[in-house]
Amino acid sequence: MPTTPRRTRADSARQVADLLRRQVLAEETLPCEEDLTVEFSATRNTVREALALLRDDGLIARHPGVGTVVVGHKYPHGLNRLAGLAEVLREHGEVTNDVRTADVVPAPAVVAHRLGVPERSEVVYLERLRRLDGVPLSLDLTYLLPEIGKPLLDHDLAGRDVFALIEETSGQRLGYADIDVEALNADAETAAVLAVPPGAALLRWERLTHFADGRPVDLEYIRLRGDRLTMRARLDRS
Repeated sequence: MPTTPRRTRADSARQVADLLRRQVLAEETLPCEEDLTVEFSATRNTVREALALLRDDGLIARHPGVGTVVVGHKYPHGLNRLAGLAEVLREHGEVTNDVRTADVVPAPAVVAHRLGVPERSEVVYLERLRRLDGVPLSLDLTYLLPEIGKPLLDHDLAGRDVFALIEETSGQRLGYADIDVEALNADAETAAVLAVPPGAALLRWERLTHFADGRPVDLEYIRLRGDRLTMRARLDRS
C-alpha cells in the first residue's frame, strides 16, 4: 500500500487557497475563519495562510470588525470561440482602446514569415492599450496584411474591435486562430502602461488569425493582466 508523504502547512494552505479562489471571484465576502476551518478540515493557521495567499494576489482584504472582503475582480475570457475582447467582455463593461501606434511599417522577418509576405514588405502595425471601464487590461501589438490593415486606419480603432472591422471592411469571414499562451513578468515599461507593479504576473498571447479560407491575416502579441483575467475553456475528449 503506497504511503503518503507528510504534508506541510504551506501545502495545505495552497490547497485551500485553490479551493477558495473560484468562490472569491464569484462573491463579495467569504465565511469567517472558524467556518472555513470546519469546511476544509484545516487548522486556523492553515486557513490564515491560505487567505494570505489570496491577499497577496490582490483578491481579498481583511478588515477588523468586517471580516474578509473581495477587493479584486477577475473577468472570464473564454477560449472556445474566436472573438474580440469587446465581444468576450461585453457583459462586464465597456472595452475601449488607447491607440498608441497605427502605421505602415516594413515587416520584420518573423512577421513576414507568419503572414506569408516578403520580408521588409509593407504591413500595418497597431499598438493599443485596451481598457475595461477605464481600467487597463491588455497591451496589444498587432500586424496586419497591408490590403486588410490599411482600410482600418480610416475607422474607429478606439471604439471597435479589430476582428469586427476586418470582417466589415474586407467582406470576408475570419475562420480560426493559432494561439500560444505563456506566463511572464511585466517589465518596467509594460508595467507602467498597464498600471501594475514591475514584475507583476502577465499572460502573453501570440495569436495568428486566419480567414475562413486559411489565409493568415492578423498576427498579435498580447500582454494581459494576470490579476484581471482568467482563461476558461471546455475541452472535449474525443
